[in-house]
Amino acid sequence: MRDVYIYTDGACRGNPDGPGGYGVVLEYEDKEGIKHIKELSQGYKGTTNNRMELMGVIKGLEILKKPCNVKVFTDSQYIANAFNQNWLNNWILNNWTRGKKKEPVKNIDLWKMLLKAKEGHKVEFIWVKGHAGHLQNERCDKLATKAADGSDLLEDIGYIKE
Repeated sequence: MRDVYIYTDGACRGNPDGPGGYGVVLEYEDKEGIKHIKELSQGYKGTTNNRMELMGVIKGLEILKKPCNVKVFTDSQYIANAFNQNWLNNWILNNWTRGKKKEPVKNIDLWKMLLKAKEGHKVEFIWVKGHAGHLQNERCDKLATKAADGSDLLEDIGYIKE
C-alpha cells in the first residue's frame, strides 16, 4: 500500500453561519521515488469551521483511488480526538449521542461521510498546532481562507443553523 500524507484545514468567516472553506495538501511518492503534491479547496456559502475541517479530511480521502497507508495531519482537535480518544466509537455505540445528557452529535452527516471515505485505508490522525509555522498546515489555511472568500461558493446542504 502506498504511503500518503494528507494535510487539512478548514475556515469559516463569522463562525457559525458564515462562508467557509477547506484546504487540502496531499503528498505521496510514486514507484520511482518522485514526490507528487495535489492541492484541493472549495468554499461554501453558510457553514461552520468544524464542518469545513471535516470536509477537508473527507475530500482528501475520497480522492484516493487505491487502498493506502494514510497519515492525516489536522489542526482540529475535534477530528483528531474523535479518532484518537475513541469519541467517534462511543458516539456510534450511543446512537450518535454524546455526554451524560445524551445530546445529539453535531455534523453526523459528515462523520458518516468520513467513515465511508476512510474505508479500505489504514488511517492515522495526527494533530498539529495551527498557525505555528507548520508549512503544509499554513498552506492549507491559505487554501481554506481563499476558498471561503471566493465567489464560486457551494451550498453546505447538510448544515443546519442552530
